[in-house]
Amino acid sequence: MPVFKPNIIEISDFEAPELDVYARLTERQLYNHHEPGKGLFIAESPKVIERALDAGYVPVSFLLEKKHITGEARGILSRCEGVPVYTAEFDVLTRLTGFSLTRGALCAMGRRPLPKVEEVCAGARRIAVLEDVVNPTNVGAVFRSAAALNMDGVLLTTACSNPLYRRAVRVSMGTVFQIPWTFLDREADGHSRKGMELLKKLGFKTAAMALKENSISVDHPALAAEERLAVVLGAEGDGLSSAVIADCDYTVCIPMAHGVDSLNVAAASAVAFWALGNKPGTF
Repeated sequence: MPVFKPNIIEISDFEAPELDVYARLTERQLYNHHEPGKGLFIAESPKVIERALDAGYVPVSFLLEKKHITGEARGILSRCEGVPVYTAEFDVLTRLTGFSLTRGALCAMGRRPLPKVEEVCAGARRIAVLEDVVNPTNVGAVFRSAAALNMDGVLLTTACSNPLYRRAVRVSMGTVFQIPWTFLDREADGHSRKGMELLKKLGFKTAAMALKENSISVDHPALAAEERLAVVLGAEGDGLSSAVIADCDYTVCIPMAHGVDSLNVAAASAVAFWALGNKPGTF
């Protein structure tokens, strides 16, 4: 049986153009890099990279701490014969990228065309909808909760932070590759309200998470009884727009104690998904 030998390239020049994706391109530049309409994203840590590979994403190159070539990343590299692996010691990689690599591993991967809203919603009973959530850490955390707590998919407005931004992918622990998602208002001429109309045409009742006088509790039995429900969460600070709240079938709140007025959107999503998601499986 032939012995697999990864395509190892020692980093000797910080200015090498093949390192631009790790050292110099912004998230927006990565989005438009590589091939028109496709772009790249960065997966960070062996576990996240493995989940991206399992989902069928194609690696372009790796940036690895030396010890991981025969350590944590060995199995990953064996699946990616011929893909360039740029390597150096941890402190060199930190100087190159400007941050400490999680478990010493990055992988540049090609993006894929996004599904249509109808595809994400096909057969789904519970969908999460994010309106203008701009913090990638929060987007990643919402995805992790959605995957863990029995949501069938995630829809986002185009003003949201992209789920394939490096920080969002890392915080999600790769669940962005495991749960279907797309942008809701891309198919509704950029209007969130038209996105709500589209969901209703697809047979969903919509539940706006908002602290309003007419809100019902997240554990209200009417919500659990809905056959198809979209849980709509808003931006950090301002929450959902008044127009979207008005267009939803329900306005829902999480009861607060000790004078706390609200939860961060990531924390609120976890509570809402636990209460409103599909019935958990048996452990």
